[in-house]
Amino acid sequence: MDAIFKRRSIRKFTKNDVSEAQVEKILKAAMSAPSAGNQQPWHFIVIRKPSILKEIPKIHPYSNMLLEAPLAIVVCGDPSLERFKGYWVQDCSAAIQNMLITITDLGLGAVWVGIYPEESADADDFRKLLNIPNSVIPLAVIPIGHPGENKSPADRFNAERIHYDCW
Repeated sequence: MDAIFKRRSIRKFTKNDVSEAQVEKILKAAMSAPSAGNQQPWHFIVIRKPSILKEIPKIHPYSNMLLEAPLAIVVCGDPSLERFKGYWVQDCSAAIQNMLITITDLGLGAVWVGIYPEESADADDFRKLLNIPNSVIPLAVIPIGHPGENKSPADRFNAERIHYDCW
């Protein structure tokens, strides 16, 4: 529960590296997410090359934090893996949330940078940059690193948004 409440969007990173063991834990957590019919329609692209990380802000206007991050993971959905059509976005989003909680638990920081369906962050540009097949859809890029900023937990509980039995 601590990691859930401590999780914040981190956009500044130190130069410290993220270990392979940490990346593996993050990806194991992602793949432990629930998915409709256990279809697991996800693929993950782990990016460590600075030259690639520096290209992403050129194609996505809200990803400048990648210039500091030592690592990013692009989460993609593969509709061909779906048994229940249309659920890949929910399934991959659950995987991303598991990643963010695990990243926080590991003492790292990250931010969810959406790609799909944002028109300004053209999925085709990501496909070209990362050699993603046309049938696979990039959903989000997650910059990951050691936090270069300290954000206090936020209490976002709002009782006015809770309805019982009906609206």
